[in-house]
Amino acid sequence: MTSDPSSSLRLGRIAATLGVSDIQRACAVYQAVFGFEKVFENGDPTGFVILQKDGAELHLSLQKTYKPPAFNQAHMLVSNADAAYKACEAHGLRIIRRLEDKDYGLRSFVFADPDGNRIDVGQIV
Repeated sequence: MTSDPSSSLRLGRIAATLGVSDIQRACAVYQAVFGFEKVFENGDPTGFVILQKDGAELHLSLQKTYKPPAFNQAHMLVSNADAAYKACEAHGLRIIRRLEDKDYGLRSFVFADPDGNRIDVGQIV
């Protein structure tokens, strides 16, 4: 009898990587709206950045001719979806799906960053 090798496999962090056409603009948006801090950058000029806040990590990769896909690229859990929604609106981010309570236990919305990356934001209720 063989055992499933994944049964003993432990996973570490996994972080979403978003393509962006202007890495400085993208950093500024995620820092202003959600309070992320830049903890790593690479390249000259900068082509890759890691942003962190609390348990969240977001990677940004410079892609000069970036075209975002038409689906949500990341899901971010927050402690206060209403506050996150207001912050997105205050910073002029496009709201794809308005804030609402879902039947699966989340209060959530979807926004698009300046590059069109769709992020689903939710609070467990």
